[in-house]
Amino acid sequence: MKRFSRVNLLLLLAVLLLAVAPVALGLGSGDEPFAGADALAEQAIVDNHPDYEPWFSPIYEPPSGEVESALFALQAALGAGFLGYYFGVARTRQRLRGPATKPPRA
Repeated sequence: MKRFSRVNLLLLLAVLLLAVAPVALGLGSGDEPFAGADALAEQAIVDNHPDYEPWFSPIYEPPSGEVESALFALQAALGAGFLGYYFGVARTRQRLRGPATKPPRA
């Protein structure tokens, strides 16, 4: 196996481990163990200032947490796709320029 493939495989395994370990080990606390920072911040504000009223209200409120999670995942996927496309185009342009524009190695 090439060194490049081995490094990619190890990076993929590390990412999978980081994603699966918290769920498998049951880390987190409370009713919603993996609640987002927004929910935790809102709860802290309500606890410290019970009479607080928000300045703005959301434009769209998803009907459930599952829909909200799906929309967030869609947003993340579109962003990752855009970045992947951009870096692919940039790399292809660099390859097509040819070795004439590359600086000599020291």
